[in-house]
Formats: sequence, C-alpha cells, structure tokens
Amino acid sequence: MLGVGTRMFESVKLLATVSRAEFLLPNLGSLIMGLAWGASPPLSLINGVILVVLSFAIINLSSAIGAQANTLSDYELDLKDDRKRQLVHALDSLGQKRLKALLVAEFVFALVLVSLFMFIQEKPILLLMWVAGISLGYAYSAPPLRLKSRSWVAPVTLILVLAVFPVMFAYHTFASGINRFFLLSLAGLASTVYGVIIPTEIRDYFGDKAMNIETMTVRLGLVRASFLGIVLLAAGAVLTGAAFLLEWTYDQHAWLSVFLLAIPVVVLFVLGKFKKLYFLSKEYVSSNGQSYVAEDIVSLSAHNPQWIMLVTQTYSIMSIILLLGKFLL
Repeated sequence: MLGVGTRMFESVKLLATVSRAEFLLPNLGSLIMGLAWGASPPLSLINGVILVVLSFAIINLSSAIGAQANTLSDYELDLKDDRKRQLVHALDSLGQKRLKALLVAEFVFALVLVSLFMFIQEKPILLLMWVAGISLGYAYSAPPLRLKSRSWVAPVTLILVLAVFPVMFAYHTFASGINRFFLLSLAGLASTVYGVIIPTEIRDYFGDKAMNIETMTVRLGLVRASFLGIVLLAAGAVLTGAAFLLEWTYDQHAWLSVFLLAIPVVVLFVLGKFKKLYFLSKEYVSSNGQSYVAEDIVSLSAHNPQWIMLVTQTYSIMSIILLLGKFLL
C-alpha cells in the first residue's frame, strides 16, 4: 500500500514538473515582475509576505492545472514521442481517471482560494482574470476547441496565458491603478514569450507536420518561423529595456539603468542561437528536406529551455532591482 502511495505521489510530481518545464514560463518570474511593478511603499512586511505567498500559490496551482490538462489531451501524441516517455509512463502509473479527479479537486481548491483572495483584496478583477486565464489554458489543450492546433490563435492564447494574465494578476494584487511603463514592459514580455516559444515549436515541427497539427510554425514554415522568433525576441528586449529605463528616469534613479546592459548581453547570445536555427532552416529547405539537417535542427532547438531561462531570469533580475529601488532609494 505504501509503495502504491509513493508511486502515485511521484507520478503526480512528475506530471506537474515535467509539463510545466516545457509548457509554461517560470511562475516565479511572473510573480516577481507583477510584484515589482505593482508594489509601492509604504507596504507592511507581514501583509506583503501574505499577499506574495497567496498570489504565488494561485499562479502555481493554475499552472499545474493547465499542464496536467495538456498532458491528458496530448497522451496519444506523446505515445509516439520518445522524448516524452517519462511523462507517458507517469500518466500510465497514475491513471487517467485519477488525474482527472485530481484536476477537479485542484480546480475547486483554486476557485475557493481565488474567491477568498478577491474578497480580502476587494478586487473582483482578480477573479475575472483567473477565470479567463484558466479557461483559455484548458481550451488551449483540450477538445473540442484545442486552440493549440489553430495556427495564429495558439500564439495569442499562449501570450495571454503565459505572460499577460499571470503578471497582471500579481500586479493587481498590489496596485490599484495602471502604470503606463508597466504596460510597455508587459508588451515586451508578451513579444518575448512567443519569441522564445518558437524554437520549441521548431523542435516539434516535423512531428506536428506529420500528424497534421497546424501550429503557427507549421503554417509559416521553418524559415519564416525562425526569422519571426528573431524579430519578436529582439522587439521584446527593446520594449522591456525601454520600460525599465523610463521608469527609473521618471523616478529620478536613472543611474540604475546601468543594470540594463545585462539585457542586450543575454539577448544577443540567445539571438545567436536563433540565427543558427534560421540558417539551418534555410539549409533544410534548399537541401529538399535532408534528414541530417532536420536532426541538427531538432538537436539545436532542444536547448531552448535553457535559452528561455536565460532571458526570463534576466528580466526577473531587472524586476528585483526595480523593486529594491522603490523601497530602498
């Protein structure tokens, strides 16, 4: 009996962590960005800690729900993907019925938690954003809508679910109005999010195309999709950097802008990898689909989780500096 319980626990943990690693932005980054832009002095330390813990719990639980729904919906496809063997094995060990029951329990608990949070903060917008985000997250993976297979609708959904709603939720936890520079940073994050997701779609391009799954990358083709990734990541970095620069200049802390040098350093490094993908994609097309070029594309794009972490963690560090500047300067 103990062995069964342990196996179920490990399966649930694996389903939550593996799916989120590939499917969602680090939740902590969303919290930090929303907190940094939304919080302002004076703020009680105890009250601030409680708000941070509650908002992070809600964002994290919502991400787990979306990831597990995606795992259920993609089970048949994942059976054919050797890279997702662990995920398939975890679901088989747990059982689809148990996971569905777990999803229902998680959803009810999250709904109660968000509702209480809304009443405590007296901000109905928190519940509205959560409902919109969780609904889109479910519709992204699950039939009948399955938005992930609907070309241009998929990236719009991802941007909303991965960037806009989590950061806005954390922001409105602390703020009562809208900071125009925050909106600029959110636009930068939105552009960055899909920019760094494109290499993941490139990694799955050959399998998706074979199974007639029309992602945006399948619709555009490898060359145009890889070029779009370059454009979106570069634009996102410019908008994000501009938002921090304007905020610090407006607050008369322009000297903090020296830290922004980290953004071009990191982004240029990642853009170098994107550039390699672009030229490999052109080579694949000109070689009439040689398998060895396809293998090189898949191998290179498999490193995308590290590239995502580099970019998003750099944005998080800028947000931490913004937050410290508000309360210490």
